[in-house]
Amino acid sequence: MGAISSIFEVPQSLNAKVPAELRGRGRGDVRLMVMEGEEVYHERFSSLPDFLKKGDLLIFNNSRTIPAVLKAKACNREVEIRLSRQLDGKTWEALIWGGLFTAGYELSLENGVKAVITGNAADKPLITISFSLEGAELMDYIYRYGEPIRYEYIESDWPLDAYQTAYASVPGSVEMASAGRAFSWKMFDRLKEKGVETAFLTLHTGLSYYGKDRWPDPNKHPEAFHIPEETAELINSVREAKGRVIAVGTTVVRALETAADDAGRLTATEGITNLYIKKEHKLIVADGLITGLHEPEATHLEMLSAFTSPHRLFAAYREALKKGYLWHEFGDVNLIMSERAHS
Repeated sequence: MGAISSIFEVPQSLNAKVPAELRGRGRGDVRLMVMEGEEVYHERFSSLPDFLKKGDLLIFNNSRTIPAVLKAKACNREVEIRLSRQLDGKTWEALIWGGLFTAGYELSLENGVKAVITGNAADKPLITISFSLEGAELMDYIYRYGEPIRYEYIESDWPLDAYQTAYASVPGSVEMASAGRAFSWKMFDRLKEKGVETAFLTLHTGLSYYGKDRWPDPNKHPEAFHIPEETAELINSVREAKGRVIAVGTTVVRALETAADDAGRLTATEGITNLYIKKEHKLIVADGLITGLHEPEATHLEMLSAFTSPHRLFAAYREALKKGYLWHEFGDVNLIMSERAHS
């Protein structure tokens, strides 16, 4: 996979800087690249049901994005606290954007709230931070004073709603589980008419970028997930009926492949996943993946190589670059069916 990462580059012009609904007629007004075996199709997202079959099952991540950036002062310096993962009612793993501070430093936030750095997280440069508020009071404070995470390629401040999927219902992600952003309730109705099943799980996403070309260590990137009983049972029944299980987002793949037993069966599960999926990983649940287009440096790109060969993946990405597909959370969509599902 390293070879692929080193031989393609996304030009600035292909960074999706504006939400799709402001570029076109709605969130679903994006392009769709479909990879099935050796075939690559270039369509609109509205054509997605044409590539699905009766009995297929789409699994969505219903985690809701929180405004994870908090303004603070430390040592008379203005800094940002970028939340990454909640550990308990008052403690988070976080990144301090704008300075390096060690355990014991106190940060002053708006409205008199304090936060103390309590130590280093497993994945440096994240730290652990304990707030003077906890539980519902802390979450209410985050919603009152926080802002959504916005990376450099996004030039305007979009409201938090722009970073939510239509079906997001469980607050906890610091970045949007963006693979499902194009789905509308109208699309859900079309899928139902086609006989395609849908189900939900929850995985709260952590920070995907630490700044200065630094990304999380994929082997030290724990994320909390929950697979409800009804979702587990539906997956098992679809697999028994030889239907295809298609994950909407890399987060869904990570949760499913973590929770399944060796035979690919699931039960209701809640926990933390550290799973890092590479091309050597043998997929036991997911037959397909709906995702965005990933940067060459992103560890998510390695996961895609578990669904198709690096050679085919690079060839498709090369076509996407030539055809002007857009990258990142406001960008275009890619459906990849695994070699197993295609055979």
